[in-house]
Amino acid sequence: MSFTLTEEQLQVRDLVRRVARERVAPRAAAIDASGEYPQDMFDLLRELGLFTLPFPPDYGGSGSTLAGCLAVEELGRVCYNTGYLLVVQWVPLGTILAGGTPEQKARLLPGLASGALRAAFSLTEPQSGSDVAGIRTRARPDGDGFVLNGGKIWCTNAAVSDFVLVGARLERDDSPAEVNFFIVESDRPGFRVDRKEEKMGARGVPSSALFFDDVRLPKENLLGGGAGGFRSVMEALNKSRPIVAARAVGLAQGAMDHAIEFARGRRAFGETVSNYQGIRWMIADMAIQIEAARQLTYAAAAAVDAGKTGAEMASLAASAKCFASDVAMKVATDAVQIFGASGISNEFPINRYFRDAKVVQIIEGTNQIQRNIVARNLIGKAE
Repeated sequence: MSFTLTEEQLQVRDLVRRVARERVAPRAAAIDASGEYPQDMFDLLRELGLFTLPFPPDYGGSGSTLAGCLAVEELGRVCYNTGYLLVVQWVPLGTILAGGTPEQKARLLPGLASGALRAAFSLTEPQSGSDVAGIRTRARPDGDGFVLNGGKIWCTNAAVSDFVLVGARLERDDSPAEVNFFIVESDRPGFRVDRKEEKMGARGVPSSALFFDDVRLPKENLLGGGAGGFRSVMEALNKSRPIVAARAVGLAQGAMDHAIEFARGRRAFGETVSNYQGIRWMIADMAIQIEAARQLTYAAAAAVDAGKTGAEMASLAASAKCFASDVAMKVATDAVQIFGASGISNEFPINRYFRDAKVVQIIEGTNQIQRNIVARNLIGKAE
């Protein structure tokens, strides 16, 4: 998939790069250390109008996933958590665009685009992370609506969201209980967001368990009125994976930036560390891997913008997420090695990059699941 960055996309990249360096980078360490939600960073992104980027023009956006990747990459280069604020807003966006009714789109998308609304997306349960077929949360018809019961874990952003898109099995008398998605407002009686998890990385955006105890929902809260089912939402998640990959690319670039700066300023055995061939080769390998991950990620984003769907898009998106996040982990690991003892100290930022890199290998579908997607589309389903 070929692509060329447009003048508008380059302007987005340059704007976000400048803002990231001047206003986001000074806050990154404190956000990670405190684990508190960075409301000031959310307000900054809203002020800049960045939440609109991947939205269709009807909602004030450019309709460009590639532009969204550029923004997330530049933010992730200095602060993983601030880049994450865009990602957690855009996943519900893609889900509603893919499966929502015209009424649901009109009701929710303008607020998501402006930042007036915040949302979360919830599939994972204790016994079913990537195994969506194992979902046990149930919704049963009741009068002119539904009653929701069950629980979820690791729902990121729910603690600050106005609503959550919840995957649950809809029980019907005339068909098997298939997974559907429901819009659950945060103030619904019977809905509870548990305490936030104390995480190794991605500490500034809270992840929590959710509990549903006879939560009553009107029929208007069934995504797509029942037609916005599982397949359309899975397609939307495929289209969001290049943005997750871009976050990994930015993280890797930031880790290399710090490694170069440290190597240039550190002396050992009477020599600047950056003069040692072993260190130079490590940094060269970082740059090669990062650029390969960047090109694959941009190609996947360009494919989304070109309207690619199905197995071809799924494989490309999975490849980008898997490769970019593995590169982020490799680069961060090597960067810690270059820092030596300083690399394991919380006083140096590379510690944070290392922890965040491990997170991005796991979230939004583990890299083992991404490899399964690619293999299935190449070989077929395992017997």
